Amino acid sequence: MDKLKEKAKIIKLIAFDVDGVLTNGEIIYTDAGEEIKIFNAKDGQGMNMLRSAGLITAIITARKSPIVEKRSKDLEIAHVYQGVRHKIIALQEIMSKYNLGFEHVAYVGDDLPDLCILEKVGLAFCPIDAVTEVKKVCHYIASKEGGKGAVREITDFILESQGARIKMHH
Repeated sequence: MDKLKEKAKIIKLIAFDVDGVLTNGEIIYTDAGEEIKIFNAKDGQGMNMLRSAGLITAIITARKSPIVEKRSKDLEIAHVYQGVRHKIIALQEIMSKYNLGFEHVAYVGDDLPDLCILEKVGLAFCPIDAVTEVKKVCHYIASKEGGKGAVREITDFILESQGARIKMHH
């Protein structure tokens, strides 16, 4: 764990997949064909705390949804890439903007399309219910499931490792 904390100290950018990470992976459709996703408030708070601590946050997802757009605005996510086929290209775009190497990047993913990034970043994270192939390459497997606090566990770990004062708002 100490080795992971060392790696976490230099993280400047943390990117997240959506389905199965920020949500439990279920995609619900209404009769009208509209999509419903359920997000976790504690995860959202964790992402806000990253931003407050000066980290760059990003969302990179293969699906496209107005709900993700709304959630990203609510959380003031700096970079949002939707409908992305090759996630690594989107990530490298953000990295070059800030002149970051892979060692400065953390990524949270849960399924096969995330492997291309997880295998390269300084810190690879996943929820406990990620697919086996993803778990094999991750440095840290959260004790919680996607959409159920896994992201908060991960954001707390990064902030703690960086010695960030976690501000409480009353």
